[in-house]
Amino acid sequence: MQQGLQRNINQFLLLVLVNAFVGAMVGLERSVMPEYAAERFHINSNIALLSFIAAFGFTKAVFNFLTGSFHQRYNRKQVLLAGWIAAIPVPFLLMYAPSWAWVIAANILLGINQGLTWSSTVIMKVDLVGAKDRGLAMGINEFAGYIAVGLSGYFATVLAHQYGAGFYPFVPGIVFAFAGLFISWIWVKDTTAFVHHEQQLTTTHHLAMLWKQVSYKHHNLGSTTINGFINNLNDGVIWGLLPVWLLSQQFSIAQAGAMAAIYPAVWGISQLFAGKLGDHYCKKQLITIGMLMQSAGIAIPVFSADSFFIIISMVLMGLGTGLVYPNFLTVIAENLTPVQRSKGLSIFRFWRDMGYVAGALLAGLLADWLGITTVFLIVALITAAGALLANIRMCCTYKLLWRSHTCSEAAAF
Repeated sequence: MQQGLQRNINQFLLLVLVNAFVGAMVGLERSVMPEYAAERFHINSNIALLSFIAAFGFTKAVFNFLTGSFHQRYNRKQVLLAGWIAAIPVPFLLMYAPSWAWVIAANILLGINQGLTWSSTVIMKVDLVGAKDRGLAMGINEFAGYIAVGLSGYFATVLAHQYGAGFYPFVPGIVFAFAGLFISWIWVKDTTAFVHHEQQLTTTHHLAMLWKQVSYKHHNLGSTTINGFINNLNDGVIWGLLPVWLLSQQFSIAQAGAMAAIYPAVWGISQLFAGKLGDHYCKKQLITIGMLMQSAGIAIPVFSADSFFIIISMVLMGLGTGLVYPNFLTVIAENLTPVQRSKGLSIFRFWRDMGYVAGALLAGLLADWLGITTVFLIVALITAAGALLANIRMCCTYKLLWRSHTCSEAAAF
């Protein structure tokens, strides 16, 4: 039972493919929901519109957390399959929804699907590759998921432009759900045995009070979790308000969809390189730089609605998020023992995706009152504060981009 990317390449690539279908499921909603809500249900209120993101984010966060407990009672593959079963009704609910309540129900099921499947594929890849290529593995995993989000989102807007947003954009979800279930059932193998083998060789110390350590207390774990929360807070705001704002600036639905798709596409592609960077350089610096890039990207629409600057904004958001996302996961994994890793990653992913709920509530409550661009400015400042926290509080045990550096836990707060 040997870990390593090359030794387990076939299973690893199967999990990459599965995660692409996971990302494609959620990508269907990222660009067309404002038009879908207006066309099918005549809903224009930001609060009502963003309720689907809050429902999705809360459910995904809860099931991210539960995944760690489920992995202690069931094997990884069983949890993965349960997540795909939850996905099957989602496209049908969206295609035939007679009321907005059905859309909320679809997003609750989508949250269950994303929480169980994405968490399981992340943890299974970490099980397979071991410490040496963990950053690269996380980069490839997140690349597959988020490039699928971007491509699926763009495909949905093309269908919406050709046939209307009320039905056809969600038809591909039927293929995505059944393909993910079939591949996971027939070909994916469980990885639990790798954890037991790695635990016998580890020198990492077991952490007491794991919930507190991961949530806020540990200098690296807690800082990463707080920044993960902020990252998804700003993503929730962009997801919900950017299409609305672009349409209000007289962009067509096709133009708005293409611009909105740049962000997850760049996010996905950049993670191929960002994950590998984290294997060689200090993740504290990578996270700080990534959060600052996100902050700059979010702030740009406050000052200009020109299409060139919006594209620059989306590229900065994508690069910044791509830089932090795989490194969030590897920071959590490398600071925990193998047997605590699944639980610790689940706690991190719970708080990270609660950021979607916070972002949806913040956007829904403030957008109608202060205006969308003011919300963008507030979120940009919050994101910059997260970068400052990471730079002050986190410790490096690796070479920095420009000099060597180490620090002790006692030096952190």
